[in-house]
Amino acid sequence: MRMLRLPAAAVALSMMLLACVPLPGTRTPPANDGAQRAQALYTRGQFEQSADAYMALAGQDAQYSDYYKLLAAESWRQGGKLDRSEQALADVRRNHLEGEDSIRFDLLRAEFALRRNDPATALSLVGNPAHPISPSLQARLLEVRARAQAASGDHWSAAQTRIGMDDSLTGIDREHNRKLALAELVAMGTDNLAATDAKLGPDDRLKPWVHEAQTQLGVAVARAPAQLAQPVGTVGAGGQPGVREGYRAPTAVALLLPASGPLSSAGNVIRDGFFAAYLDAGRNGAPRPTVKVYDSGSDAAHALSAYDQAVKDGATLVVGPLNRDGVAALFGRGALNVPVLALNHPTERVLPPGGTSEFGLLPEAEGAQVADHMIDRGITSAVAMLSSDDFASRAGKAFAAEYTARGGKITRTTTLQASAVNFSDQIGGIDSAEGSGIFISMKPQQARLLLPQLHLAKVAAPVFGTSHIYAGVDDATSDKDLDGVEFCDAPWMFDAQPGLPRRGDLAAGLATVRGVNARLFAFGMDAWALVPYLDWLRSHVGSYLPGASGQLTADEFGRVRRVLTWARFQDGLARPVAGSLEMDAPAASGIEDSSTSTQ
Repeated sequence: MRMLRLPAAAVALSMMLLACVPLPGTRTPPANDGAQRAQALYTRGQFEQSADAYMALAGQDAQYSDYYKLLAAESWRQGGKLDRSEQALADVRRNHLEGEDSIRFDLLRAEFALRRNDPATALSLVGNPAHPISPSLQARLLEVRARAQAASGDHWSAAQTRIGMDDSLTGIDREHNRKLALAELVAMGTDNLAATDAKLGPDDRLKPWVHEAQTQLGVAVARAPAQLAQPVGTVGAGGQPGVREGYRAPTAVALLLPASGPLSSAGNVIRDGFFAAYLDAGRNGAPRPTVKVYDSGSDAAHALSAYDQAVKDGATLVVGPLNRDGVAALFGRGALNVPVLALNHPTERVLPPGGTSEFGLLPEAEGAQVADHMIDRGITSAVAMLSSDDFASRAGKAFAAEYTARGGKITRTTTLQASAVNFSDQIGGIDSAEGSGIFISMKPQQARLLLPQLHLAKVAAPVFGTSHIYAGVDDATSDKDLDGVEFCDAPWMFDAQPGLPRRGDLAAGLATVRGVNARLFAFGMDAWALVPYLDWLRSHVGSYLPGASGQLTADEFGRVRRVLTWARFQDGLARPVAGSLEMDAPAASGIEDSSTSTQ
């Protein structure tokens, strides 16, 4: 309500919720032309004329006078005439109202109390009704309650109320409500959020929201490990051949990737992976959308232009863009006309708009999974040794947050410069006692220098790393020095996920499959594999897609999370660790179920 000077998001949400409230209310007088005319005026947005018509009816029908005055008050309120609305409401006798009309009366009184900066009175008017009420009125009641709680300085209760509304809202209503819920949590500050987080159980539905708010405040927080309960596509859905449970393909997909600029090489690899999986998926005969590729460039302007053109051309799902600025610009639009599976995470800490998902190869995901792996192995003390690049820095921060949150202790964090070859100063004093370990995030060239020096210094602590330690090719001579190092990586790097095209077979004809490019190729494969299962993953907690880049599951905010496999160097060769991946998932649950007829 603009007249109450709410934030823009609250304005839109409040107006939307009110627009859902049916007029007239539960106590309906006999039908008459005057009431129908007043209702029609309200429906057309002619609120002042509607209010005048209801006031005329109130003067003509003494039995329903209070009812008509309430409707007039709501009409004036919708039209921004608050003084007239409040004056009409003052003449309404609550004990002459029945059912939901009395609740609507209290809601208007609560809103006027908020207008007078009296949140205590407002809260007293929006308690829990004695009897069930319609969903639209319940949403409006919760909205006013949340505003009253916020106005009274009770940010935690306001956030709880808004989060409780989340499942019942859709579209722009849900998006705006989520922004307001996070704003309330952010307003609590880092210390209060940390204390609140410590009190919440691991499965509390409020915990991810608290973590999201902490992230928006710049605090690195531990994330609960993804729960992988049931792979998608394990049950037949009947009907069309090849269609499995959860499978719902859009009719037209737009693939937004950079064909020009500094990201074009990465875009080409991802495109090849996308279409390799798309073509392979045609084997089972499930319906498959048409796909059109658009050049989204390497900046926000090109990404927005490509999206707009795709929508104009009739796309029903957009996959991309790839550049982070483009994703941020797209998300910044708010509710989108066509849903998106973004292939990166935005530069700013914002939630994906309603119905939108984001999927990326995050360093933070790898750092956190290394921490979980080490704790699960009983390693409670660690040294972190990181290269000086951005990937290692981000992975290192996530490792530290997750490791300490799970009870581990980091005794030292060291950054190794790319030009350095002698690491004796950084190695000195590292403890090899039982229960200690070393976390590294660096490329193989640097790791091949570091590991022999650790051995010479008689540091026997086990070493665990991120995927960057593996160059993606077998090189037993060069990688012999890395023996014993365990690292997390995409399962397709080792053909460890059943049901997918074999990497070795594709590498013979596609250069984009070889070496470190294979991770981007696997990412492209999964970009296609997710297309028909996005809605299912978002609505079924614990469901996951056995993908090329990892086991894929979606959180409550639409972010696709990857659970990686574990590999170890032995005799200079990197091979999966036994038991590190769900190896017995049915082949039909992978990309084979993700689609389609030949186009």
